[in-house]
Amino acid sequence: MTEQARRAVASHSTYQEAERAVDHLADQGSPVQKVAITGQDMRPVEQVIGRMGYGEAALHGAATGALPGVLVGRIFGLLNWLNPVVSGLLLALYGLIFGAVVGALLGVLLHAAQGGRRNFASVRSMEPSRYDVVVDEDVADEAVRLVAGLDSRADANTESASSKGGRPRSESSKRRLTSPAHPRPTRTHCWRPHPSEARSHLTRALA
Repeated sequence: MTEQARRAVASHSTYQEAERAVDHLADQGSPVQKVAITGQDMRPVEQVIGRMGYGEAALHGAATGALPGVLVGRIFGLLNWLNPVVSGLLLALYGLIFGAVVGALLGVLLHAAQGGRRNFASVRSMEPSRYDVVVDEDVADEAVRLVAGLDSRADANTESASSKGGRPRSESSKRRLTSPAHPRPTRTHCWRPHPSEARSHLTRALA
């Protein structure tokens, strides 16, 4: 049985965009069982989650060693034919304590052996740089047409939003924006005669 030939009809930088394209194909009645999303150009990504000191190394080692200790203790407890329930629980508890202690010691020793070169904790994963929407060759032409319609609709919505946001203001709105909210009060000057001039005027009036 030969594998069905496929063609990439769209390429997106995020998985959400590729998911939206497949959802659009499903809404348009396209046979989605012939569609797949594939990640391309896989690259390693190491996400730093925090600082790693001796205390953090001990806690991480204890959490890592506790679960195997419980499992080993439980297995040894089930092999006891006399009282399997009690012995199983007790051995599981002992295994938890023993595994946590051993894991904490190993975590501290490994951290000390690194000599301070890696004082952080991280999570490693593989992430693609882009996501391709691929379809079977027999429905590729129709899928290309439908995906092109989705892209043109998205471009039209973007242009409409940009035109609404960049609409020029009217002259009245400009005047309202440029005019001060509180007009400055005008300062009036009152003329006051000199006291000597006032006395001379008063003397002439009495004469």
